[in-house]
Parts: sequence; structure tokens; C-alpha cells
Amino acid sequence: MSSLFDAPAAEEGATVDPGAPLAVRMRPRSLDEVVGQEHLLGARSPLRRLVEADEPMSVVLYGPPGTGKTTLAHVISLATKRQFVQLSALDAGVKEVRAVIQGAKRELTYAGRRTVLFIDEVHRFSKTQQDSLLSAVEDRIVSLIAATTENPFFSVVSPLLSRSLVLALQPLSDDDVRAVLRRSLTSDRGLDGAVTLTEEAEEHLVRVAGGDARKALTALESGAGAARAMGTDVLDLATLETAVAQAAVRYDRQGDMHYDVASALIKSIRGSDVDAALHYLARMVEAGEDPRFIARRLVIAASEDIGMADPTALQTAVAAAEAVAFIGMPEGHFPLAQAVVHLATAPKSNALTVGISESIADVRAGLAGPVPPGLRDAHYAGAKKLGHGRSYSYPHDAPDGIVPQQYPPDALVGRDYYRPTSRGAEGPIAARLGKLRAIVRRGR
Repeated sequence: MSSLFDAPAAEEGATVDPGAPLAVRMRPRSLDEVVGQEHLLGARSPLRRLVEADEPMSVVLYGPPGTGKTTLAHVISLATKRQFVQLSALDAGVKEVRAVIQGAKRELTYAGRRTVLFIDEVHRFSKTQQDSLLSAVEDRIVSLIAATTENPFFSVVSPLLSRSLVLALQPLSDDDVRAVLRRSLTSDRGLDGAVTLTEEAEEHLVRVAGGDARKALTALESGAGAARAMGTDVLDLATLETAVAQAAVRYDRQGDMHYDVASALIKSIRGSDVDAALHYLARMVEAGEDPRFIARRLVIAASEDIGMADPTALQTAVAAAEAVAFIGMPEGHFPLAQAVVHLATAPKSNALTVGISESIADVRAGLAGPVPPGLRDAHYAGAKKLGHGRSYSYPHDAPDGIVPQQYPPDALVGRDYYRPTSRGAEGPIAARLGKLRAIVRRGR
């Protein structure tokens, strides 16, 4: 549940368990060995100060899997002069946290040594568990290093965030992953030259990794094992593909990746990039996203981004939602894909979005006013005595079904909320709308 890493016991020359996974064996031992994250490793960066100057600060490391959160904690465990304690939020509770804090107090009082507490997957801690850290972090009894794959502004309590630096780690670039692979092939902690990698196989590993160093090393280790089993020291693409399963989709239905991919889907539809839109739909489907969530977003997009430029887009989106509810998954991805293609290739207009937004803004600003007397309800007893409906002109009595008449409150007469574009079906609507407004507003 917890483990201590004292700097003297984990020095540069410490032996590495040869049976440990390749990703563990190749874990950097100093900041200079860390690949990527240059924005966090500069000379004056908080991480440099934490490691080299031994400053008492707390940090939250936030980033996708395989970007180096645990690695950086490990580097700190080797470099710092403080006691290093590790907890996993998967199996630790308030009791374990309090035990670590009590131990840190004793260490500070009797040995004069501070404690670094590393908590992996801190987003899995409840609010109560996170609150139990506050006083110790504020009093600097412990320096907290918390790692999370979820946006900490969603998953970590505000008081803890305010006492910590939030450092965002980025997915490794292809060149970063390539450097990690090549180092692992030659290092005596890695494969130590036992296997060589063809260029095609290397490119496949880089692609499969998707910016995740751990995934790249796990795939390399599996491929190297397959090559050795075949009696060869060359790992080629064919051998690698037999040993490595399809890359897992990095997607968290409860975290910010959920919203990022959904946002990318809608923005690709809005931008009329049908191929990108299908890609993001596939990522959501493969990750097991709730198809009702996808369908709801498509229905919204049909009105928000297309509207009257193609009125049938909403019909398609609603039909897709109903079809998914009727047939379920996995076949439900077909009507979802049909809706995505329709929406992405349809002419776009946000005239509806702008119109309703401006109208709501005016209402909130107090531009409402009384309903004109002619439009008020005249069906109840005494309404006519109040003059309700007396001045109302019935449009169907006019030859064209349109009559000059005031419909909005006085404060909004002449206000144009819906301004159609010339795209798609809105072109003819724009031409007709001009004529309608000219008749309705005549004589005002």
C-alpha cells in the first residue's frame, strides 16, 4: 500500500530486477534522462527546484498515461534528501494517509528530515480523503506529489489545488518515443543489444504508442520476446504485428478526455471535415461511450450549426437517436455514422443560434415589455372588456395570409434576430423573409 524510497538506498548504481517489465527497468534515474516535457524541465522550473534545490513545495502532475508522472516521482525519490513515501489511491484510505502524516511528523521532529508523499491516481481519492491532506500540505509536514490522468480542476478539491502547483504533462512526440525505444534497445538496463529493430517496425511502435512511452516499451518487449522465440535477433514488422495487439483507445468517459473528444467531434462537423468527424466518432464508439450521449450531441449540432440551411439534418439526427435506442450497439454505430456524415457535409448556418442567443440576451436585459393588446388572450370572460384581441387582424383572411401588424413588444419593434445566410435552404428563406418583414412591419 505504501513504500519508502530513501535516497541512499536507491542511488545511481543500484541494481535493477532483470525480471521487471522493460518500462520499469528503463525508468529514468535523473532529470537529464527524462525524455520530453521540456516545458517543465528548464533551469528555473518548479521540478528542477524541487529535485535539485530540495524546496518544500507540493505539485499535482496531470497528463495522459505514459507521459512520465510516475517517472518524475521516481526521479525525485532518487534525488531528494527527504523520506519518500508512495501511496496508491486505489487501495489507500484516510487511515493510511493519516499514518503517513504521523510518520512524517516524527521524522521531522526526531531526524530533521522532511517527507515527500507521492499519491498515484489521486483523482480516485474521495473529497474526505483529499481533505485529510490539507493541513499537512499547508504546514509543509509533507510535500505532496499527486499524479492524475484526469483534469485536476474537475477531480481534485479546490483547497488542495490552491496549495499545490498544477503541472500539465503533454503526450510525448514521435521523436520522444523514438528516443525512448532506441535507448531501450541498447541500454544494459533494457534489451542490451539483444534485438535490433527494423525501420518499419520502429515506425509501427511509434504509431501504436500514441505518445505513451509505457505502451511503446510494453509493445517492444512483447515483440522482442516473439523474435527471440523465433530464433532471430531482428524484430521486423511482421513479427511485431503478431505480438502486439491493437492499440487501446486513450479515452476516459469520466474525465476531460471525454469532453475533449466530444468537442472535437462537434467542431469537425461544424468545420465540414467529414473524415475527422468519423474518426472522433470511432474513438467514442470504441471506448464504449454511451451512444445516447453521442446522439444528443448530434441533435444539438443539427440545430446549432446547421439549422435552416438544411432542415433535414435535424430529422436525420433525431432518427439516428431513435435508431440507436431501438437496435442498440454495436450496430447502432451505423445510424450514428450516417448522421455524422449528413451533418458534416450539410451547408452550415448559425443563424438560429445567433437569433435565439440575442433574443435571450435582450430578455435578460429587461427588453420585454407588455404583449400588444391585439395579441393578448381574448377567450376568457371579461377579456374583451379589457380590449384584449380587439385590434387583432386574422392573417388567414388576407389574400397572401400576411397582414401588417405589430407582434413584438414596443421595445423590440424592428429588431431582427434571425438573419439567414445564403447557404443551402436558407438562401430562399432569406429572400422570402425580406418580403415578409416588409409586409408585417408596413406602416410602423
